[in-house]
Amino acid sequence: MKSMTCNQLAGACDLVFQAKTFEEMCELSKQHGMEMMQSADSAHMAAMNEMGSMMQDPASMQAFFDGKRKEFDELPED
Repeated sequence: MKSMTCNQLAGACDLVFQAKTFEEMCELSKQHGMEMMQSADSAHMAAMNEMGSMMQDPASMQAFFDGKRKEFDELPED
């Protein structure tokens, strides 16, 4: 297992996610984002808007995910 925070994944809080794979980590972050969207959390909404802007440029989005995958891969096991 490895741990990353919402902030490390371009989010807006220090909630810690734990996952075995980068894909699982992304899914946990996505679920958290959905929950924060439903509660209309303003900090998370701002972070999601920034992510939405990045998604308009596939190269930027790929670079973001490549960087986060590298960061995940380099983390020590918990």
